[in-house]
Amino acid sequence: MNLRKKYNIPNDAVLTIAGTVGVGKSTMTKALADALDFRTSFEKVDTNPYLDKFYADFERWSFHLQVYFLAERFKEQKKIFEYGGGFIQDRSIYEDTGIFAKMHFEKGTMSKTDYETYTSLFDAMVMTPYFPHPDLVIYLEGSFEDIVDRIQERGRPMEQQTPIEYWKEMHERYETWINNFNACPVLRLNINEYDIMQDKNSIEPIVEKISRFLHHSEKLKRRNISSI
Repeated sequence: MNLRKKYNIPNDAVLTIAGTVGVGKSTMTKALADALDFRTSFEKVDTNPYLDKFYADFERWSFHLQVYFLAERFKEQKKIFEYGGGFIQDRSIYEDTGIFAKMHFEKGTMSKTDYETYTSLFDAMVMTPYFPHPDLVIYLEGSFEDIVDRIQERGRPMEQQTPIEYWKEMHERYETWINNFNACPVLRLNINEYDIMQDKNSIEPIVEKISRFLHHSEKLKRRNISSI
């Protein structure tokens, strides 16, 4: 059965999966796309010319990496809405500035000039009324210990070799970011409350939550419009 029809999820919806490394964004993206008969949009990691260099030298390559991600995500977002929606997106464009660029600036691995250039570019591209924001950000969260265990089990070699202090800081920064995020509605899912890889049926309760969240958000939007 197509769960999109069962739970009356719009066929042009755009749902974005967010969360730190190790929470299972790619697995969730695939599972929701299958359940809803949506297309997928994955982060381009294997073709990224800066990623390995970045992990070897944060200070040298942080600005290059962030600009590359911004350009790729902006192009992908534009493509998604040109298709007419119906997408599950792996990772959001908002995390780039709200977490990664900010972290490198504060830690001194991105210069003030580079950071100001990057944030100015981000604001001009993304923080405008014309940028097509997703209908919902689905934030996958878990304890720091659970996430580190997943990185050690399933992570890429460059992630497994990264000092654990880096992942702890990332976990804390993600929690701070999502607690202050307001560009679009957010549904939070704890990674210990489902197991898509072992039980495919565990996706249906998640779809039901998404449906309730989307319909509630739409009601609020109509109420706000009518009160203007």
